[in-house]
Amino acid sequence: MPDVDAAVAEAVHALDTLHADGVVLMSNARGRYLGDPDFEPLWAELDYRGANVFIHPAQPPMDLLPGTPAPLADYVFDTTRSALNLVLNGVMHRYPNVRVILSHGGGFLPYAAYRFTGLTSTVVDRERTAEDILRDLKRFYFDTALSASPSALPALLAFAEPGHVLYGSDWPFAPQETGSYYNHYLETYPDYAPGQADAIDRRNAEILFPPRAR
Repeated sequence: MPDVDAAVAEAVHALDTLHADGVVLMSNARGRYLGDPDFEPLWAELDYRGANVFIHPAQPPMDLLPGTPAPLADYVFDTTRSALNLVLNGVMHRYPNVRVILSHGGGFLPYAAYRFTGLTSTVVDRERTAEDILRDLKRFYFDTALSASPSALPALLAFAEPGHVLYGSDWPFAPQETGSYYNHYLETYPDYAPGQADAIDRRNAEILFPPRAR
């Protein structure tokens, strides 16, 4: 990306010939977000193959906050921005066979989802109901990388559909001590439903990636 023809060819080769488990997309490609109409051919091919699509954040097309590295604040923002762009541009509705995994707990999407649904249906597009927007937002999967905190994890678990939360560590990009910091909160969270912790650790991923379950 943003070379759509090359991206389509590479995705088809990876999925059909190499039997890859899925593809990775960055949250924006030179400032163009993934719901851009020009990217439609790629989504069509991915949907045809029922592909897993992992979205990792990139630097958004704006200046950094002074003294603030992009992974600290902007990456969280850009994941949310990209996901909302996919929903508002109808990609998640038109392509129901793709399974889109958002890294880092989906940015702040779980926390702000009902803000997005309420405002969209009342001041952005009155032809779309809040329920329609919410349904498309709930299609996303989420990994727990850098996000299993005492404040973020309850919001994520309250919002995500059953089976849509997957373990993530952000290794090797985040150092081991960072992963251990969030693993501690994930492992000691007191309010899991029965079997929910084991599902996050492994079973949910086995459903998305059945070859890895063998």
